[in-house]
Amino acid sequence: MSDIDILDQMIKDSAKQPLSKHQNKMNVELAEPKQPMSSTIIYGVPENAVVIKVDTFPSPDAVFNGSQGECRRADYVIVSNANGKKVIVYIEMKATKGSLPEIIQQLKGAQCFIAYCREVGKSFWQEQDFLKGYRQRFISIGHTSIPKRKTRIMRQTGKHDRPEKMLKIDWPHYVQFNMLAGA
Repeated sequence: MSDIDILDQMIKDSAKQPLSKHQNKMNVELAEPKQPMSSTIIYGVPENAVVIKVDTFPSPDAVFNGSQGECRRADYVIVSNANGKKVIVYIEMKATKGSLPEIIQQLKGAQCFIAYCREVGKSFWQEQDFLKGYRQRFISIGHTSIPKRKTRIMRQTGKHDRPEKMLKIDWPHYVQFNMLAGA
């Protein structure tokens, strides 16, 4: 069984964002959970991708103090294994700008959620290589409620493979999955 099939079984439908077809390609519309009028569409998402609404997972603040931001989570995670290209894309959305330290904490929290899923796959599906070998990409999408400006992408040198080196996209108008995945 593939990683995508296991993840699809593991995660409830209510915690997944459905893909839609547009001009023979798959897209996904991501909305800021607390701002329903704030959204963006990601074009060219692989057909087998699983898009998880990570904020559906209850905050672990009943266990953790939260003093270091360990109870935060990003809004979405997209897991894809299309044509042998394994990638996990962590996405935090903000209706406006957002605080950089807070966004980093949220991206790290989503990374911990996927680590938990990895361990569940290993233990309960007996798949020792579950979600192993995937590239990780971290994205902050801001100003999603203001569509009047041209998309601005700010990238640091190198890949956006750590929360601290996230790819920042403001005023998203036309966002391609391949750009997010670093392909």
